[in-house]
Amino acid sequence: MYIIAGLGNPGLKYARTRHNLGFMTVDELAARLGIRIDKKRFRAFIGEGRIAGHKVILVKPQTYMNLSGDSVREVFDYYKPEHDHLIVVYDDFDIEKGTLRIRPSGSAGTHNGMRSVVSRLGFTDFPRIRIGIGGHEDGDAIGHVIGRISKDERKLLEEAVSDAASACESVITDGIQRAMNQYNGHR
Repeated sequence: MYIIAGLGNPGLKYARTRHNLGFMTVDELAARLGIRIDKKRFRAFIGEGRIAGHKVILVKPQTYMNLSGDSVREVFDYYKPEHDHLIVVYDDFDIEKGTLRIRPSGSAGTHNGMRSVVSRLGFTDFPRIRIGIGGHEDGDAIGHVIGRISKDERKLLEEAVSDAASACESVITDGIQRAMNQYNGHR
């Protein structure tokens, strides 16, 4: 059994922002797999389905980004998967726009949502898929992160979300190393 948690902020105000690429990835997976993410549990919207015969729980925490760990912890405690069966997907402004970076473990880096997840879980040995949104030229990190996706970058980020969804499937079907080999640096 796997849990795939996409990080983002709830509500229409944040729906098409760079900070919600984790939510968008989970939505893409749900559409591909015919999973409805319509159950409200664990302070999240969740949906259940299968990838290559493995039960999968898709999770969109509704606690706002900086408290994502509260929701992810509740889901993790309920289902009790192995650490490497939790996959977290999120945006990262330290990575070139549209580029994926997959790791089997690691620190939270500068991402407040991941800081919350790592803090609440108390461990870092779980796969994460980061989708690069690049930094903003004027240095306004917050405005860039929660800003709407522009027309100029829409196609690139939609492709990155599609690739991130494929990478989630690959982690489950092929293993983390093969997923890293195939999708790291992918644009």
